[in-house]
Amino acid sequence: MTDPKTFLTSIFNAAVAAADPEKTIRNHLPAKPKGRTIVIGAGKGSAQMAAAFEKVWDGPIDGLVVTRYGYGASCERIEIIEAAHPVPDAAGLEASRRLLEKVRGLTSDDLVVALISGGGSALLPSPAPGLTLADEIAVNEALLASGAPIAAMNTIRKHVSTIKGGRLAAAAHPARVVSLVVSDIPGDNPALVASGPTVPDTGSREDALASIAAYGMKLPASVMAHINSPAADAPRPDDPCFAGNEVHLTASAGVSLEAAAAEARRRGIDAVILSDAIEGEAREVGGVHAAIAREVATRNRPFAKPVLILSGGETTVTLRARGKGGRNSEFLLAFAIGIEGVNGIHALAADTDGIDGSENNAGAFADASTVARMRAEGVDAKAMLAGNNAWTAFNAVGDLFVPGPTGTNVNDLRAILVR
Repeated sequence: MTDPKTFLTSIFNAAVAAADPEKTIRNHLPAKPKGRTIVIGAGKGSAQMAAAFEKVWDGPIDGLVVTRYGYGASCERIEIIEAAHPVPDAAGLEASRRLLEKVRGLTSDDLVVALISGGGSALLPSPAPGLTLADEIAVNEALLASGAPIAAMNTIRKHVSTIKGGRLAAAAHPARVVSLVVSDIPGDNPALVASGPTVPDTGSREDALASIAAYGMKLPASVMAHINSPAADAPRPDDPCFAGNEVHLTASAGVSLEAAAAEARRRGIDAVILSDAIEGEAREVGGVHAAIAREVATRNRPFAKPVLILSGGETTVTLRARGKGGRNSEFLLAFAIGIEGVNGIHALAADTDGIDGSENNAGAFADASTVARMRAEGVDAKAMLAGNNAWTAFNAVGDLFVPGPTGTNVNDLRAILVR
């Protein structure tokens, strides 16, 4: 066994490599059209997808893709625009306008290839008539603070937009639209990735209103008036304008978790996957994972040591204060509190896109000594957790995980080694 941090980093790298866009896109290339090929896209991994598509497509293409600031890639024929995430900005608004313009006026002989990955919801602000960018920003901030699952968030987002919920694909009609999707959504519904700009789903205005009420969201009056209006209705999947379109899932959490498990076994450690679709409050999920790890460490059940316990999905954080952090560092701080003093447990929780929340880290490492080391630095782990300040806690002990942008986004990876 190498150093646990080195081992856990290798597990993360294996998971990310399994979602490498050049490998995955090659297996899902559409048939070439009689007419033009237009490439569009949005998401934290979409620039790398565009660069990969340029390498494997041997015909003429023209295109435009929007990604997060700092997540760009070098492309020769596809223009890359950068915009803000997780809170939209004017650059994203302009990107949305240009993407809609890019697909207008096409014919049935043309092909639109949509490269969609997680993060596209914030990168594609396009407020409905009567709404403003400020309204979309207010909606996004309310969603991020609500603790609502990603599916509920994206159902709300598409009902205040002119580009989400299949509307970008509808604008491309009658061209054929082929969507290549990297899923960061528990359950891998491609219509929920980036709020489905090219993939409609059945989520209704009534569903959106129910989620707003259930999570106590306070949205601007103009937004509520719009969602209560039939004008907010999104296209249905059975709309004829989507006939003949294709959707392909090119990478997902499940595939990456299997690759992570295979890497552990290659290194002589058995691995188990709890689930690739875990949702819930990050601190609560962290507590449950800690209980499982303690059970293995102290009683050798339900899995025999040594073992790597893996899980994926997307937890949520209900903001109680304005600390620094993200869902993975918050998960791991709760986990660290739960395993304090139980030797032999080492863990990494990280977002596969390389960024977790508000700072530049993907997540953090933790072990049995984490909370004690924080205490020695004058940091109260429980107080930091209560204040949504997990980044500050892990930064104090040098346990942040900072791989930088990875070029993909298949949700969160949680890897727990019990030696």
